[in-house]
Amino acid sequence: MSFLDNLENNLKSLESQEEGNSETLRQQRTRESQRASAQATAPYAEELKKGPYTAELLRQAARMGHALRTKIHIAWLGATLRLEARERRLEFRPTPKGVFAVWIENNREARAEEVDLKGQPEEMLRKWLSAA
Repeated sequence: MSFLDNLENNLKSLESQEEGNSETLRQQRTRESQRASAQATAPYAEELKKGPYTAELLRQAARMGHALRTKIHIAWLGATLRLEARERRLEFRPTPKGVFAVWIENNREARAEEVDLKGQPEEMLRKWLSAA
């Protein structure tokens, strides 16, 4: 192998190593960002899962669904709580800024609003079910 071939191979090796290092750094930054976001979201997710607001929300959803003769499907998707009635969904998504209720109609987000976890869920459910 000549000196030039050896030099060329070394340069290619260094370039690929640099690309690998930049890729690794980018992945590491992404993981750190996701971790920081998850840590900021955790208190709201915990409050949504175990708080009195959610217990009352589920109780009211069952009562209102029964009154409307509509089955309301309830599912936890990670930290997100989803209520589904007919073709409409209402998702409660914890974020670093709080919990947001997102109305989904025909698989498109129609609107979103912040949820007061100290308040009463009845009015929000009424708005959602009256639209369904």
